[in-house]
Amino acid sequence: MTDPANPTPPSSGSKPPLPDHLSVDPKSPHFNAEVCEQDIGIRFNGKERHDVEEYCISEGWIRVPAGKTLDRKGKPLLIKLKGKVEAFYNEGEGEAGAGS
Repeated sequence: MTDPANPTPPSSGSKPPLPDHLSVDPKSPHFNAEVCEQDIGIRFNGKERHDVEEYCISEGWIRVPAGKTLDRKGKPLLIKLKGKVEAFYNEGEGEAGAGS
């Protein structure tokens, strides 16, 4: 039985759609726990990044830590980089590529 609001039937392996704007900080209004539980990859200007704290696809920017610099609350100081942003789900790369 399908839900009229959600035309695709639920399945055990289904993942939520990736939002346009996402943050890993739980205090942010753009935080989404359901999406952050998944293994998400970010491609910025054609290169995969692993240090992204927040992104916005439509505005074309990411926020990444500025080295080891901390703000006054002890969190990493973030800088905004502008460019082409692509978000995607990693499909089982952690297990297969761990030894290589």
